[in-house]
Formats: sequence, structure tokens, C-alpha cells
Amino acid sequence: MSTGRAGHVARSTIRPHSETSRRAPIRTFLHTADGISIDSVYDPGAVVYDAGRPPSRDLVFVIAHGFTGDVDRPHVRRIARAFAQYGAVVTFSFRGHGASGGRSTVGDREVLDLAAAVAWARSFGHARVATVGFSMGGSVALRHAALHPPEGSGRAGRTEAHTDAVVSVSAPARWYYRGTAPMRRLHWLVTRPEGRLVGRYGLRTRIHHREWEPVPMSPVEAVPQIAPRPLLIVHGDRDGYFPLDHPRMLATAAGDHGELWLEPGMGHAEHAATDELLARIGDWAVSRPG
Repeated sequence: MSTGRAGHVARSTIRPHSETSRRAPIRTFLHTADGISIDSVYDPGAVVYDAGRPPSRDLVFVIAHGFTGDVDRPHVRRIARAFAQYGAVVTFSFRGHGASGGRSTVGDREVLDLAAAVAWARSFGHARVATVGFSMGGSVALRHAALHPPEGSGRAGRTEAHTDAVVSVSAPARWYYRGTAPMRRLHWLVTRPEGRLVGRYGLRTRIHHREWEPVPMSPVEAVPQIAPRPLLIVHGDRDGYFPLDHPRMLATAAGDHGELWLEPGMGHAEHAATDELLARIGDWAVSRPG
């Protein structure tokens, strides 16, 4: 796994957000522990916070997008701009998405992608990392936190890419859920050859044809292993993919170290996250102890 500024650095095509940002982003390809190249962008964040106070210089957000997203999608850039008002931001494309290499495993080996991005974020000298995942990215953020405990936790695992706080937005609690029409369509996209063709040519997402072997730890199984690091679970009560039993299962598994926000009128993931919600998440991350 790359723990430094690995890969070829190209000139960024991402413009700084408004007149409050003065420093140019850095774009590069990271390399995961299993050798996949991951298209990644580091944004140092705004110089002046919109409310008149400076953003946190010791905090970096690492954003894990949802299935079929990538670092250049407008909705991912909007999320990055919102959090850049609170600290530095790393965005990246999961394997099989956009310009990244490999094929999507729909939440399994993507943990390695997030680990590479977190390690890169730490290489810029930030004292705290907050991972924020949406939908599939939310499940990855939960599993990544469980599999990468901080040093001194007394647990075995990969500690060089640990996160200090976790935000999961619109994530599933369990695998193989088919209880809604959008999830039945997604399973067709992933499991059928014709569906994977639609993913490749229609959605810029290359999906691996192999089934999980073994089946990875589920998000709800991962959540208890995140403690004592702070965890925020965010879910809309109009989510068309995962009903409210999913966030409630995650919150129950989290116990006292987790916080649940059920958002009235909110749909699913990045597209449904309002600027007001993103601001509240930013405030939550800034206020967590380091």
C-alpha cells in the first residue's frame, strides 16, 4: 500500500471552489495493497470559512462515493466543495469507476482503495482523518474502520491507514438486500452479463464478474469494532434503496459510541444530501475530539 504521495502526479483539472479557496488541488494515481491504481484528488480546503472563521487545518475528509460515482462526477465534486469549507478533502474513484483501474467488487475489496486514500491524506500532515461514505461507500467506510484500528487499540490489524471518525450516509446494514425495486435493478446490473455491459458503457463502471468468495464482513458486523472512535449514521426517511431498518440496525450495533440522524424527506446518498445536511456533518466532524 502506498503511504506517501504515490503514483504519477498530473496537473489538476479541478478548479478551486469560489474566491474563498486559494491553493490548487493535487491529482495523482495511488496504488492499493493489491496493485490497483486509484485516481485521487487532494484539495487543501478553503482559506477562509464562509462563516468568517478559518477551517480546521488538522482535519482532512476522505470521501467514499456511491456505486457508479467517480471523482469527476458533479455530485461528488459538490460534496468535496462543501467539506472543503471545514478542512482539507481527499476524493477518489473506487476501482472499476472512472479512470481508476481494476473492476468493482461492489464493496468488498474497495476497503483497500479507501485505505490507500486515507494513508495518502495522512501524508500531508493532518492530525485527524474523517471518512465520509455514501451508499456503497458508506458500507466501505464502516468496514474500513473496523479492519484498520488505530495504533494502541490492542487489536490486530492494519493501523497505518486508520480513520479517527466515521460518517456513513445511506449505507446498507446487510448484504444481498433485494427488498426494493432499485436494489433489484442493481442486482441485475451486477450479476447479469448484460447488466455489466450497461454498467461499463452506460455508467462508466466496470464490474467484476466473480461472486464474493468468501463473503466479506457485513456493515452491521463491522460497526461494533469501530468503537471508541466516533461514528455518525445518516439516513433519509424517503430512501428508495434501503428502508429505515438498515440505519436502525447499524445504530443498535454501534451502541453508545454511535449517533443516528434520521433525515425527514431525504432520499438516497449524495444526490439527496442537502447543503444544510453537509454543513451539519462538517460541524460534527470538526467538533469530534482528536
